[in-house]
Amino acid sequence: MNRRDFLRNGAITLAALKLGDVISLSPTSAQASEITTFQEFNTLAKNIKGIERVPSVCLNCSTICGMTVLVKDGEILGVEGNPLDPNSEGKLCAKAHGGVSAVNYPERIVYPLKRVGRRGDGLWKRITMEEAYDMMAGKIKKCIDDKKPEGIVFHGGRNKMGDITGRFMDAVGSPVILNHRALCSSNKRAANYTTIGDTSWETVDARDCKYFLNFGSNFLETHQGGFPLLKRFIEAKNEGAKLVTFDTRLSNTAGRSDEWFAPYPSSEGAVALAMANVIMNEGLYDEKFINEWCNVRVDEYKKFIAPYTPEFAEEQSGLSASDIKRVAIEFAKAAPNCAAFTNRGSQAHYNGLHNDRAVVILNALVGSVGKKGGYAFGGSKNKGHKSFPMPSPIPPKPTFSTDLEDPKLYPFANKWQKMRVSELCYDKIKTKKHNIQVYMSYTISSPQTWPEGPQTAVEVLKDEKLIPFHVCSDVVYSEMAHYADLILPDATYFERYTIEGRNAYDLVPYFGLRQPAVKPPYDCENFADTLIKVAKKIGEPVAQYFAFDSYEEFIKLRFSKLPIKEGLSGFDYMKKYGVWIEDKPKNYEPYNIKLQEKDLKDSFVENDIIYVDKKGKKQAIGIIKDGKAFKGLKTPSRKFEIKSNDIIIDAKKLGLDEDGYPHFKMPKSLKEKSKNELVLTTFKWNVHTQARTAPQKYLTEIVHDNPVWINTQTAKKYGIKMGDKIRITTFRPKEGYKASKNEVLGSMEVKAFVTQGIHPEVLAISNSLGMNYGGRVPKAKNGIKENIKGYTKYQDLDLNGNIWWDKRLGGSGNGFNPNNIIPVNPAPIVGMQSWNDTICKIKKV
Repeated sequence: MNRRDFLRNGAITLAALKLGDVISLSPTSAQASEITTFQEFNTLAKNIKGIERVPSVCLNCSTICGMTVLVKDGEILGVEGNPLDPNSEGKLCAKAHGGVSAVNYPERIVYPLKRVGRRGDGLWKRITMEEAYDMMAGKIKKCIDDKKPEGIVFHGGRNKMGDITGRFMDAVGSPVILNHRALCSSNKRAANYTTIGDTSWETVDARDCKYFLNFGSNFLETHQGGFPLLKRFIEAKNEGAKLVTFDTRLSNTAGRSDEWFAPYPSSEGAVALAMANVIMNEGLYDEKFINEWCNVRVDEYKKFIAPYTPEFAEEQSGLSASDIKRVAIEFAKAAPNCAAFTNRGSQAHYNGLHNDRAVVILNALVGSVGKKGGYAFGGSKNKGHKSFPMPSPIPPKPTFSTDLEDPKLYPFANKWQKMRVSELCYDKIKTKKHNIQVYMSYTISSPQTWPEGPQTAVEVLKDEKLIPFHVCSDVVYSEMAHYADLILPDATYFERYTIEGRNAYDLVPYFGLRQPAVKPPYDCENFADTLIKVAKKIGEPVAQYFAFDSYEEFIKLRFSKLPIKEGLSGFDYMKKYGVWIEDKPKNYEPYNIKLQEKDLKDSFVENDIIYVDKKGKKQAIGIIKDGKAFKGLKTPSRKFEIKSNDIIIDAKKLGLDEDGYPHFKMPKSLKEKSKNELVLTTFKWNVHTQARTAPQKYLTEIVHDNPVWINTQTAKKYGIKMGDKIRITTFRPKEGYKASKNEVLGSMEVKAFVTQGIHPEVLAISNSLGMNYGGRVPKAKNGIKENIKGYTKYQDLDLNGNIWWDKRLGGSGNGFNPNNIIPVNPAPIVGMQSWNDTICKIKKV
């Protein structure tokens, strides 16, 4: 049997799972006694003739690279880069190739399953999709009829279909949309918002950059947009560019840098402020840019920065003052072809907002903001852009909010886009601060990926009083699906549509189309289509907003406003090429663009800021400079905000003492750490994304184990050698959420990886591994399928004997989940999870 016939020919055995049959999906210790394998492998080499190439977009991480799916006779044989994609330029990483295996994964969920027995017991019976629609519609309609729409909750992870999920929630009247942003990049986005007014991450103009000053970004592996940045960096490096990295761990990016510095965790802000001090005192700043485009003048910033000397930074970071001074001078002398940028290493701290603001401001001081080869931004095509508007009628937004999705203690969480402090959601549900009736989860696995997820998230998800009805759409039997009442068989990203937009690394707006390369098998269905059908089942007033029969039809309507190209409609053009690039110049100095007469219609000026009235509120659209109207930056002052008025206003509401400058304050837990304590941090591998990639055999074969990194000298102190088991015990933070002096959170035993490539006071362990569910690949268990009736008779040879990391074969196993011992710890104002501030003690086992 070949792979093309894998799912199709399994239908005979699938039929053995009759409607109403009960099956178990709980983990068992079944071992292989019989092996039925593919008799041949349908390879690309054997099928090069007659291949259909379907342009689409990868979704195995957030970078969304354009790809071409190679299809023959309804089977995906592989993928290659789409050369028309202006970001990835025809190149793909291992994750893109590994994602193909998700389509024919033997333990893929292919039927809707209804829970039988207690939640979490793993007993299910097969039902029809019509029954599933009726279940969902009935539960949701009751909330609407009871005038309690806030009881309907949508929780999405990598949700790229917000146009439908958001529309559905608006239509049912619920504002309670949760995501995972606070676990990912909210401090970084807030730093950009409060300086340049952009709500995404920067877009370094890497090809022409001469000096890359990197604080905590592993862009050669896992930075958002990392692949396009990586490619352009390599070209710049070949032309003599320099890369300096500050990271507590020798990441792949740090290891390929010209210089690597390992600062004490959370001290990045002190280093950046000290560099600003050097730049100002050495007269290396761009006085014209600061005085024209920043909201503080040179003398004001000099006064603020005076205490932050290189010696101060040396005391906080452990790095030498002379190195800090030298790097600052080198960076400034490369201006404007230089960029200082950040990511998880600097922002995933209790003081992460100030850390990242201090770094971003370095670009303003040297005048590289928006310049060729500098700290560029914008140039993206937002998915809500007027080029593809939402079809009418559009449901109204709910006029109220709740503390679950809009926690008032973290005002920046929802200030400009829905960023939610989602790491708090299960605690809030547990303490009955929000009454949930219907909980819809999609592409998220919080029992695996949340801090304290294996205990708090699981406890809440199991409790039928706290969450009476949980419907989960997923491709595999995930950690999340295990605690659902209804499992919907989702379509993979190779089998559905999505409009994609991302910040453009060539600084010209573009967007892409993800489209089906093959049809979803059996009852598998795009969750967007499921919601459309459920909306129609609910009836009016919800159904009126879904006057289309499918998500494909919805996408066609959205593309209907695009101009005709090559005689093709917008939809047909996108299906043919996969990418639309705007006919615009590169987005250099977007703040310095003059406003035209049409832009100024019905505008008015107050304190040199140009406003228009938008629904009764003033909206700044530009700034008067030298008597002329310019766009300016998208901040409230229309200038680069070294001093953030938004921070001042929102901090005051919370009783916090903030003057709008990026002050440095070491988190209390790190400041008061004793000599026998260490700092536990986490990181990502380049082949894994949260909990979604572990079931993909090609990727898990590359990385399936995650020992904890420990410095050579530290290991010697504790008598630890490579491969030894160590017990890590963690504590709650000393300030912030559930602050405690010495409360133990939990312990786990992990193998040691002894290396000099990490700070002596830091431990580091990767995430995405250590799963309990998802099939044999993520659990590292060879053997027959645990539920023959549930799926197909046929087995992939690779999963019957060739999971060589199975412990029973002498392998390392499936790794560890560190989130079990990482406390929920939202940073002030923004609510970003402080992943890298966990205090711990270790002991050799």
